Amino acid sequence: MSSILTNNGAMVALQTLKSINSSMADTQSKISTGKSVANAKDNSAVWAISKVMEADVKGFAGISDSLNLGQSTVAVARQASETVTDLLTDIKGKIVAAQEENVDREKIQTDITALRDQIGAVVGAAQFNGLNLLANTDTTAGSGSINVLASLDRSADGVTASDISVSKQDLGTGASAINYAATAVTAATDDIAVDGVATQVAHAVAGSTTSAADTTTVAFGTAAGDSVTAGSGFQVMISADGGNLDTLLDTSDGDLQYVARDGDTMADVASALADKFNSYIESSTDEGSLGRSISASASGNTITISGATNGAATDVFTVNAEQFAAASTTIGGGLEDLAGIDVTSQTGADSALADIENLIQTSVDAAANFGSVQGRIETQADFISGLSDALKSGIGSLVDADMEETSARLQALQVQQQLGVQALSIANQAPQQLLSLFR
Repeated sequence: MSSILTNNGAMVALQTLKSINSSMADTQSKISTGKSVANAKDNSAVWAISKVMEADVKGFAGISDSLNLGQSTVAVARQASETVTDLLTDIKGKIVAAQEENVDREKIQTDITALRDQIGAVVGAAQFNGLNLLANTDTTAGSGSINVLASLDRSADGVTASDISVSKQDLGTGASAINYAATAVTAATDDIAVDGVATQVAHAVAGSTTSAADTTTVAFGTAAGDSVTAGSGFQVMISADGGNLDTLLDTSDGDLQYVARDGDTMADVASALADKFNSYIESSTDEGSLGRSISASASGNTITISGATNGAATDVFTVNAEQFAAASTTIGGGLEDLAGIDVTSQTGADSALADIENLIQTSVDAAANFGSVQGRIETQADFISGLSDALKSGIGSLVDADMEETSARLQALQVQQQLGVQALSIANQAPQQLLSLFR
């Protein structure tokens, strides 16, 4: 049946043309934006995934900047540490030269002083953007290390940031100090605990006429890993009670002291005091004549002090261990013993030779730690760069349009559009065919 009021053919042709035009608009949008999913309407699930990944990519761009900043900061510290090591090696050469008696030790000491001042200048200048990793004298908790933002870790529970921790390595030459007069020392029967209160423990160590020496231990805290409040002061006091040790073992306040830095543990305290004890014994003018083998060793948070292996029964000395609150202390530099090197006498030259080895080792350890961390940061930076590229590629595979397919699709739609227009034109002419029936 034909009708002049309802043209079914035209309606079909019009709907087809609308569909073709809609597809052509979508195809042209893909060509202009380059995306098959340009907004949430195109594909809400894929769009949501791509936006989360794009946010991660932007976050990794910030992480890359953080890693570059951290790498530069650590590189400056490492270079400075290596320079300090070289200068300390030069000082060692001067000290070795001072072992010869027929030399001008005063001039050698002048050279050592100049090198020591240069070390101070290097450490002071070793900063990047105001941060100096070679200085760690702040008592604020957490100031002994910095965190470099290294990654964003996404899981079902959300997103968390992970850091690379960089510990400061103090190579300053400033002296530590404890105001002993301002802090009361009270007697106690237990070993020192980390309580910020000054305590004192007495230990007697007798000499021995046998090959085995008497020993005693001084424990700091309850475990080697116990943290120490930055600025807490510790010292070991030695006093001879009789025998031939009177002239050898008699320390005063400050002779064998250590002021903790942020990040130190009780194991660090014990190790530092044991080293100072041994250095004191080695530098004593009476050690050779008495032939003593008194020494200290650190194991965890405990110092073990051994008496003389060839001493008399009357050779007895007392060891007092003390702790002082941070309010009455000054934190010194890691190379503070450098200020005490004096080769103008034979005794000083002998003592300096042992001291410089410890100082060089401190500097070498600092450079090695910085080098290790710098390598880790560089590796992480390379990983983040590759990860960002992989995420960008993944986002592209989700939302980017296939331009070859889209181009072919556009040409096909253009042909369909032309045919649709022709079909609609033919369908609109159909009612005119009815006029011939009324002629």
